[in-house]
Amino acid sequence: MTLVKSKQRVADHGEVFTPAWMIEAMLDLVKDETERIDSRFLESACGSGNYLVQIVRRKLAAVELKYGQSDFERRHYALLAMMCLYGIELLPDNIAECRAHLLRIFAEYLKLDQSDDLYRAAFYVLSQNLIHGDALTMRTHDALPITFAEWGYLGKGKFQRRDFRLDNLIGSSVFSSEGSLFDHAGKDDIFTPTKLTYLPMTVSELAALAPEAAT
Repeated sequence: MTLVKSKQRVADHGEVFTPAWMIEAMLDLVKDETERIDSRFLESACGSGNYLVQIVRRKLAAVELKYGQSDFERRHYALLAMMCLYGIELLPDNIAECRAHLLRIFAEYLKLDQSDDLYRAAFYVLSQNLIHGDALTMRTHDALPITFAEWGYLGKGKFQRRDFRLDNLIGSSVFSSEGSLFDHAGKDDIFTPTKLTYLPMTVSELAALAPEAAT
């Protein structure tokens, strides 16, 4: 694996990619979590997805082990595994590559083509979870606050979504410090979703939200 795309990108953005052996060694430090389908991972400088690719491979292996005998459950829990991966990336070509890499692995695992509702649903989820923005400013590329979707699987083919702003989530670790000005703030105050009106959605309903570029 090439560790740099160009010397100019290293100079401009400090962009250097982590070698595969190091990624595997680091993920092995939290092996149980990487193999838990609903554990959530955020890569704040995800590049083209080297860490997230290896995490999703581990999660999909767990899906196969637990739900491989039921096509319905396997498909829905595979989507849940994708829903639990998050990334932020400053450079637009990297974030596009990251989304494409994860989507390809997902599609290959389930043998999907681009017209499949599950493919389009995953396309939409990745567009919400993998953000083109700056983790330091906690803003998207168009200067909006970074907001992540928290996805949950309700069973019987239904998914629930809640949205949270990254700056609120990051701030919670400061507010919870003993003696802080904000130590009176409870978790209910900090972890309040920015949108409360999402109804449970099926794969088909998620697929309908995907832009035409998904095909």
